[in-house]
Amino acid sequence: MLRKKRPLLIAAALCVLLILAVAGGWITLHERNSASESNHESSEIPNYSPDPSPSALPSASPVPRETRAKITLSAVGDILIHDSVYKDAYKKGQGKTYHFDPMFARVKSLMEQADITFANQESIAGGAEIGLSSYPMFNSPFQISDTLQQAGVDIVSMANNHTLDRKEQAILNAIGYYEKIGLPYVGAYKDEEDRNKIRVLEKNGVKVAFLAFTYGTNGLTAPQGKEYLVNYIDKDRIRQEISKAKQQADVVVLSLHFGIEYQMNPNEEQKELAKFAVKKGADIILGHHPHVLQPAEWVEREDGTKGFVVYSLGNFLAAQKELDTLIGGILTLHIEKIERGDKISISIQNPSFIPTYISYKNWRDYSVIPMDQLTNRDLQGIEQKREQVKGHMAKWMPDLAFPPSG
Repeated sequence: MLRKKRPLLIAAALCVLLILAVAGGWITLHERNSASESNHESSEIPNYSPDPSPSALPSASPVPRETRAKITLSAVGDILIHDSVYKDAYKKGQGKTYHFDPMFARVKSLMEQADITFANQESIAGGAEIGLSSYPMFNSPFQISDTLQQAGVDIVSMANNHTLDRKEQAILNAIGYYEKIGLPYVGAYKDEEDRNKIRVLEKNGVKVAFLAFTYGTNGLTAPQGKEYLVNYIDKDRIRQEISKAKQQADVVVLSLHFGIEYQMNPNEEQKELAKFAVKKGADIILGHHPHVLQPAEWVEREDGTKGFVVYSLGNFLAAQKELDTLIGGILTLHIEKIERGDKISISIQNPSFIPTYISYKNWRDYSVIPMDQLTNRDLQGIEQKREQVKGHMAKWMPDLAFPPSG
């Protein structure tokens, strides 16, 4: 019996051993597979760490910022105070002062509209203290300066053929009064230091420089060593002054007292000088001296930009006889300054002109009146004359506008 059971026991033991061996192999295989799976999963996870200084992607150049600023500039012609004009002002001042304000009452609102208004003070306002005088050696009351300022004038030119009429004293008196009331002047100076200062007026971020020159002073000359008393037209000096002004301002306005009296059109010398000045950098040229209106035109530079030229603005206030010497006007220009990055460009736009008429009766009651406010009772044939003035001023500038005054 025992012998029969022993083989069975041996077989059972072998089965147990076999079972344990298989189980151990399964466990080992399972562990290996698990380790293999774990290693496989780890190999698929990238070993990533952020670059502390990643390279930036290339970007487009920034577009320069553009800014625009606009101002308006107005200009009137000759303020030539004949004796009948200052006597009329004295009468209006009741014999106590010279009251010119009523003479500008009809145009004051128009002159005040511009950001900057220019006038040519043809007769030096040296004051009554040295004696008033008329043609041919003018000296005018201080009070005309007050009236111009109150009417909206921001700067006056003193460079004309009458600058030296009453010599140095009249010039110094006029300058002293301008400084007292704070009215800038240009073209005549109290000393060399004064002459070297460029006159710059700034409005709305636009800087405008003013220069002024005259063809001559009726044969009179400044004392030796005092050439600063008046600026004479000289191309080299004009070029230098324009260059200097452009370093300090955005816009250069050049006042030129030139041409032939009572001629309705500019001569070749005027045209040539205007083209020279524009090409050297003048943006606006305001002409006077003929005592009558001469046309306006654009002068183009080599780069395609343009300068504005009006050859004569005529008389604004004076006491002359001929009809054409009684007609002047208010010129207005729109100036736009465009900044793109560090580049600045200037555009002169929308030129307009309001013709004016100097009304008086029996050499008194002087008044500057817009022509479109006149009737045939004021001036016979006014409609025809007004259209003639428009055609004359715009014959070289079709885009010159003539807005209503009211």
